[in-house]
Amino acid sequence: MRTAPGGYPRTMSGSPTDSAATTTDVPAFGFESTFVDDVPGVTVPWQGAHAPDPRVLILNDRLARSLALDPASLRGPGGAGVLSGSVPPPGTATAAMAYAGHQFGNFVPLLGDGRALLLGELHDDQGRRVDLHLKGSGATPFSRGGDGRAVVGAMLREYLISEAMHALNIPTTRSLAVVTTGEQVVREGGPQPGAVLARVASSHLRVGTFEFAARREGLTQPLADYAIARHYPAFVDLPAEDRYLAFFEAVVEAQASLVAQWMSVGFVHGVMNTDNTTISGETIDYGPCAFLDAYDPATVFSSIDHGGRYAYGNQPAVLGWNLARFGETLLPLVHSTPDTAITALTAVLDTFGERYLRHYSAVMAEKLGLNGSSGDEALISDLHRLLTDHRADWTLTFRALADHLRGHTSSFDSLVPPDASANWLERWRTAVSTRDARTVADDMDRVNPVYIPRNHVVDAALKAATDGDLEPFDQLLAVVTSPFDRRNDRSNYASPAPENFSAGFQTFCGT
Repeated sequence: MRTAPGGYPRTMSGSPTDSAATTTDVPAFGFESTFVDDVPGVTVPWQGAHAPDPRVLILNDRLARSLALDPASLRGPGGAGVLSGSVPPPGTATAAMAYAGHQFGNFVPLLGDGRALLLGELHDDQGRRVDLHLKGSGATPFSRGGDGRAVVGAMLREYLISEAMHALNIPTTRSLAVVTTGEQVVREGGPQPGAVLARVASSHLRVGTFEFAARREGLTQPLADYAIARHYPAFVDLPAEDRYLAFFEAVVEAQASLVAQWMSVGFVHGVMNTDNTTISGETIDYGPCAFLDAYDPATVFSSIDHGGRYAYGNQPAVLGWNLARFGETLLPLVHSTPDTAITALTAVLDTFGERYLRHYSAVMAEKLGLNGSSGDEALISDLHRLLTDHRADWTLTFRALADHLRGHTSSFDSLVPPDASANWLERWRTAVSTRDARTVADDMDRVNPVYIPRNHVVDAALKAATDGDLEPFDQLLAVVTSPFDRRNDRSNYASPAPENFSAGFQTFCGT
């Protein structure tokens, strides 16, 4: 059994305790700081809070090596100190980032990194610039009365699900490490072990970053130019009258593709505020997220989403709404005449629905082994109705359909009664009949996961980890980062949650 290194501490947050992490033996990260340097006014120089005894709980060795970081050094006291925010990396000024945002539709003019810290920028093994960013590293000027801390369960949850999303080939921030801080953090359920997540992202530029800049003189254009150079460099040399509209269109396209991929795997983000909508098109902030078991567009998991604004089926529409808020921030850059700018931006925004449907139809055609014919949309829509009517498991459905093509019908029959599915199955089998059935089934298996982070299994693993037993978490991580590889000894990870679990299951932000 793998347990937390040294066991979890019993000191409360803020208690004076000697730290094992010092400035000696700190790894050479080689950070750059182009965002802080090039866009003044969107960050505040800041240092993470003291961590009494930072220790690496889990480290993504492969990701570390892709960033030219030495895993052994990161596991040492100096590496753990930097990754907790407690020890400043040599030669780098860490910073907290400012942003605004619409939270559940209501505008908040100043949010920002309330418990986070930008350590700096690195280059991965493909030459791409990325941020290394901490979550749970202590209070900042943007904490709004919060303690800025995080707990082991919530940080392991983000580590697990972000890495699962990466394995599902969905654009996402990545998790480099979870570091325990050596303190207890008080939350609603009582004191819990403190922890910090170190995550990697193409950047942490959000729609909310632009909402912040748009309300400050002279800040939107340098921010937009920086975002274009970093994420969409093909537009750098375009004339100004084309550059910012092309930038908006690229973000619309990236987000249409992203939300289509979320929908295809039954992912429910849970808190799709504009400050959680990235300019890069990556998934970010995995607080109250979860995955569907039974297919139901009205599914909500987040404990704070009382009105169902961010329900599974609402996600594409919410994304379109968030992009409208982004477009508003670019109005002065697109054209000096407001009406002309509004017309141009609206014309692009109006394509979001078509873009989303194109991406979603394409990914669903792959999941169903279809060839992209004109009849696919009706098949997909009718499948949605069939699964909703019978509360069939979303993930199991597609592997069961592949098995159906191989002559094993019992799996799908257990999800949808044969008398209800017969007509749809006949239409679907006719649609895929132009190719060999086993070839179609094999192709479907390559894009349809056997394993997702099932809510009940995640919940059990995080409870065990909070109590100091990391073995269930390690096993689950191994499973969900190989989501397409069926193994007989992992069958319990593929099963839906028991009804008595699903009925009252809620997720929380962890703050």
